[in-house]
Formats: sequence, structure tokens, C-alpha cells
Amino acid sequence: MKITLAHGSGGKSTNDLINAVFAKHFSNPILNMMEDSAVVDGSQKIAVTTDSFVITPLIFKGGDIGRLSVCGTVNDLLMRGAMPKYITSAFIIEEGADTETLEQIVISMAETAKEAGVTVICGDTKVIEGNGGIYINTTGVGFVKYSTNIVSTNILEGDAVIVSGNLGDHHATVLSHRMGIENNIQSDNAPLGEMVRNMLKGGIELHCMRDITRGGLGTVLNELADASSVNIEIEESKIPVSDEVRAFSKILGLDILHMGNEGKLVAFVPESQAQQAVDIIKSSKYGENAAVVGKVCNGSGVTMLTPLGGKRNVTVLYGEGLPRIC
Repeated sequence: MKITLAHGSGGKSTNDLINAVFAKHFSNPILNMMEDSAVVDGSQKIAVTTDSFVITPLIFKGGDIGRLSVCGTVNDLLMRGAMPKYITSAFIIEEGADTETLEQIVISMAETAKEAGVTVICGDTKVIEGNGGIYINTTGVGFVKYSTNIVSTNILEGDAVIVSGNLGDHHATVLSHRMGIENNIQSDNAPLGEMVRNMLKGGIELHCMRDITRGGLGTVLNELADASSVNIEIEESKIPVSDEVRAFSKILGLDILHMGNEGKLVAFVPESQAQQAVDIIKSSKYGENAAVVGKVCNGSGVTMLTPLGGKRNVTVLYGEGLPRIC
């Protein structure tokens, strides 16, 4: 099998590659859970995650690869209820890269780390042949301070499905840059620590959380429905999307459910706590457009109710989607 751009899409091809190569040889009980980060024993429970960032362009409206690398890593820790504390930073730089651009990215990364409450504790830099590209790998460590068991197998029939805000902003921003389209859309890349901490402090019974990145909401929900052997039913009219991103997606024939994000999460909570959870998220930074978008039912897969009263099966992302989105 030859590697193609589709293997970096976050959809079926990515999962096939992970299962065929990485999961096959790195298999262990912790890794096999396939969560956003791993919770292991130490002096106290810690969570560990790692990620690599290869976005084009390096700098875009609302962010850059430096901010993205911090947000992506701390959000993965937060999805297990861990409070991010430390982060590592490894840069792979192609010859020809501009030092002013590199410094701008590093400054952005440092500012985002401060906002997220993490310390960059070690790093590495390699320079390779190329055409000026910059790639970043980050590893994050967080501490599990709250008594939680937030995993993808904990979703229960009757749970409410909550999305923390407008979908598609990051995908639309990156694509606009590449196509030279002028608009006011900005990436949503953001650390989600405040809303997660507030939900945990507020006593919300979080059964599962995931950040909605590559592959979009549709792919994430399918992965979770499969893990918990449930049907997840969402309502199209309740999915939060800005008017500009909605228009952009219609013009280009994009499906909002498969557009990537870098500052949104989906949470599963008991229906009795749904409104409380939404209120908490809305009062937190980056959560002003949070909404309940569906519920968990008996069955399997993911379905969506349309405004006309129809029902549509929602699949994972197939094909390459938009390469180098994070």
C-alpha cells in the first residue's frame, strides 16, 4: 500500500492506516483504547498525548501552525478530563524557511501556551532539505485532578449530544487561503480548558468528550457510536454554523459534517444535565455558540434528521478531504 494524501484526512483512510501499521505493532491495553490521550498511573493519574502539525499555509486568519500545535495537544488532554501542564516542542524545518516567519510562529506558540496554562519544558529542532516548510510535533502531559472516567465506551442511551460552537471555521479559513478567496472567516483554533474545567467544577457528569478536528463531526460521531454500540441521532437545524461558513460550504459543495475544526468539542452528558452543561459552556471562553444537537438512541451508526422531516445516514469522511489542515 502506498501512502496517499487521503491517509492524512482523518477519515476512513487514516483509520485504515492506523489499524494496519501503528496499532498493529504498538498494540497495548492503553493505546488500544484509541482515546485522544492516555491516562496512566504515576504519583497521580496523568494523561499523555502527542501530535504532529503540517498545515499549509503556515499562517492563516485567526492563527498559525504555532498556535495550532498547542491547541491541538492541550485539547486532546482535556478530552479525558486532564488539566494540561507540560508540553514538548519539536520542529522540523526545511531549508529555505524564513527566520522571521519562524520567530512569528514561536512567539504565537509561546503566547498560546501561556493562555492554555502549559509550560514548554523541552524540544528539538531538525533542518532538512526542502522548500521552506515548517513542521511541529508536540507532546503534552496533564494531570487528572477530578474523579472522572471520560472514555468513548461510556456513552449511554438517552445522553444529550452537545457541540461547543460553530462548525467549519478552520476548514473554511484554510481553504479560502489556498484558493485566494477573500472573506471574514477566521480559524477557530483555541484551547478549550476553561469550558472543560467549568463543566467539571460544576458537577456535570461527562460520559465522553472529543475535539472535532480532521474528518469533522460526522467522522467523530461515527467513531464514538461504534465504540459504545449506540445510535447517535442529530438534528441538522440545531448544528451551529455561521452564516458565512454556511454560504461558503454551499458554494463549494462542502459538507459541514465533514469540515475540520480546531477549537470545538462534542460532549455526551445525561439529558437531565444538558441545559446546565450548555449554559456553562456558553459562559466560558470560546463557547458562546454551544448547542444541544442531538441524542443517543438504541441502535447503531449516526443519523441526521433534516428540516424537511427526512432522515439521513451520516458516514465517516471518505477520501482525502482537505490535506494539511492541521
